[in-house]
Amino acid sequence: MCLAVPMQITQIEGYNAHCASHGIQRDVSLFLLDDETINVGDYLLIHVGYAIQKISEEEALSTWELLDQMLAEETGSA
Repeated sequence: MCLAVPMQITQIEGYNAHCASHGIQRDVSLFLLDDETINVGDYLLIHVGYAIQKISEEEALSTWELLDQMLAEETGSA
């Protein structure tokens, strides 16, 4: 199974972006989104260091809510 996590862009340098979410920061490649207009503040789905899709803030928040619920159930703190 593959998993992509939503992150928000905090900085862009060429085809690379610095992204953050849930206290985690990563540098990711924007190469796969060459045909998209990408700006600081946008939300992206990140998979193994590559941005694979631009998403809305609502989609990002909804995805994190679901991932948090899954983690809580797995750790027994639900």
